[in-house]
Amino acid sequence: MDYPVNMNKPWYHGSPIEIDTLKKGSTITQWRDLAIAFSTKPTLLGYEEINGKITHNGKEKGMLYIIGEQILLEIDIYQHPKTTMDKGVEFLTKRELKLIRIVE
Repeated sequence: MDYPVNMNKPWYHGSPIEIDTLKKGSTITQWRDLAIAFSTKPTLLGYEEINGKITHNGKEKGMLYIIGEQILLEIDIYQHPKTTMDKGVEFLTKRELKLIRIVE
């Protein structure tokens, strides 16, 4: 299942800690539910190819953030080179990015 990138859609980051700036090298995604799952710090995470249902064993209380500034593909972010997920799902940041918490 490829996840198409649309630079007009929001980018998300999930974390169990409160932060306002995302560090260079951090992971972001346009798949909101995946960012929510990552916010719980799972050691195991997977999703079904057909319907995208996410399963994980995360237990921590997580927070969902949206990237709070404009970003450009290949300038500010790039496809995670060692991801085990499908193309377009997981990206790494090339610089610090402002975050806005949207869900706890």
